[in-house]
Amino acid sequence: MSFGNLAKMAQQMQTQLARVQAELETLQLEGTAGGGAVKAVVTGKQELVSVTIDPGVVDPDDVEMLQDLVVAAVNEALGSARRTAEQKMAAVTGGMRLPGM
Repeated sequence: MSFGNLAKMAQQMQTQLARVQAELETLQLEGTAGGGAVKAVVTGKQELVSVTIDPGVVDPDDVEMLQDLVVAAVNEALGSARRTAEQKMAAVTGGMRLPGM
């Protein structure tokens, strides 16, 4: 493989990575807890966008349960975002782990 071909392949990979990163910024993934009573939405870049809480689960005498549901929903959404980003990046890099990606 010549240096020219290698440079061209690297440029193509860089273009594809930029496209995937832009896609991840707009992608929104959801996590739920409590049978859907709490919903968290994050971007593919793992930034929290919103948290929705069904008013029926708000019990002033059991705030800890609500806090646990929020944490569970956010963690589920973040896990989904992480897995999605890994899959999309692996499709571009052939499974090769790149620093900072």
